[in-house]
Amino acid sequence: MLRQYELVELVKAYDPGIDEALLNKAYVFSLRAHGTQVRESGDPFFSHPVEVAGILANLKLDHVTIAAALLHDTVEDTVATLEDIEHGFGEQIAFLVGGVTKLSKLALQSDTAMQAENFRKLVLAMADDIRVLLIKLADRMHNMQTLHYRKDPHRRQKIAQETLDIFAPLASRVGLQSMKEAFEDLAFKELNEPAYKTTTERLARLCSSSTGPIEEIVSDLKSVLEKVNIHARVLGRLKTPYSIWKKMVTRNTTFEELCDILAFRVVVQTLPECYQALGILHNSYWVIPGRFKDYISTPKVNNYQSLHTAVISPKYRRIEVQIRTEQMDMAAEYGIAAHWQYKQNVHAHDGTQYQWIRNLLQMMAQAKSPGEFLENTKIEMFQDQVFCFTEKGELVVLPKGATTIDFAYAIDVWTGDHISEAYVNGKSMPLRTVLKNGDQVQVITSNNPTTVPAWEKFACTGRAKARIRHYLDQSSPKK
Repeated sequence: MLRQYELVELVKAYDPGIDEALLNKAYVFSLRAHGTQVRESGDPFFSHPVEVAGILANLKLDHVTIAAALLHDTVEDTVATLEDIEHGFGEQIAFLVGGVTKLSKLALQSDTAMQAENFRKLVLAMADDIRVLLIKLADRMHNMQTLHYRKDPHRRQKIAQETLDIFAPLASRVGLQSMKEAFEDLAFKELNEPAYKTTTERLARLCSSSTGPIEEIVSDLKSVLEKVNIHARVLGRLKTPYSIWKKMVTRNTTFEELCDILAFRVVVQTLPECYQALGILHNSYWVIPGRFKDYISTPKVNNYQSLHTAVISPKYRRIEVQIRTEQMDMAAEYGIAAHWQYKQNVHAHDGTQYQWIRNLLQMMAQAKSPGEFLENTKIEMFQDQVFCFTEKGELVVLPKGATTIDFAYAIDVWTGDHISEAYVNGKSMPLRTVLKNGDQVQVITSNNPTTVPAWEKFACTGRAKARIRHYLDQSSPKK
């Protein structure tokens, strides 16, 4: 457990201008409030908020967020009130603590309803301040790291499944890839321990040689690039057990056939060097067809940018290579926190600046129940992406399996409600047509709404499904 001065020094290392007195006060307040409380592990309960604060400090969050993390359980689990927090630490910290507390104070009829209502509350809270989500993610991370101490196996499984379904994708959406992968592996170990054990054992055997294939390939990649005066930082790692197992299942393939068990990152200084390095690697190794993705020209929804390719390296190993600049690498590592301007922009934490949060709020307004909203959200957020374009060349990002109906609703609600015809790459196509990467779509609308019940079967996105249901409910005759 981080001691008081260690936590302060950790935050000061990246933000020398912090309010040390505020952090020290929050640490002591939380320590005294939790008193003799203990966790199921037998550790003092206070160790939990300290570890949550440490997780956020490692992401270089501002000292207000760190203080709120230290205090996040005091209102729920001690005699302290939200008024005490506001009086002692100010309105901003009280808002963050209150936002996290509300997520744990619901008592609904069923587990499913509780999960759905909790998620609805989380969306509302993070729309006001995205830091509520970051504290909740860190809170869930420490709870997952200590999940094995829980005695009830049913409860462990439920928490692990919820983490896999909701919290891992949310971490991805704010750009915290390493946190997403940690969530997935911790949940995988609980939900399917035999598969987890088998996968990790095979990964260990892959790197059992004296020097190890990772170091060998890193050296070779550096050498190839240095021959043309590109001095890159090259890193290598094994892909995570969950990601490997999932690919084997979804692709119906073997461990040996996967080309991205070993992943390498080439970090260069400038944008032109990204494409130059790509050309050099493609000229130096055998390229695996169909594996190239350009997330620089078409970034992911969370603003992730990188070039991805797959090649066959020396000794006939299939590897994935990601090429990016230092700035892109920082954004990939720290997500939202990498480009937060805490002092320059008083609205920097407003969650509605993110399009995906605005989409969730719109779906929430149109859903008939929290359960329907949660279902639509899982559809909307937790799938692979397809990049399509309007006839004017504007990018529209959709989940895999999306149709021209989803495309129309992604433009705006009116276009979705009034779509009558669609052209894909210049050819008239049915509205149920599933779109592919790079498709150019032209939507033709009519003056009158054209929405029909069958569209819900063809729609893929939660946004489209929610709007179709809402429109049909509104237009159906009232009894």
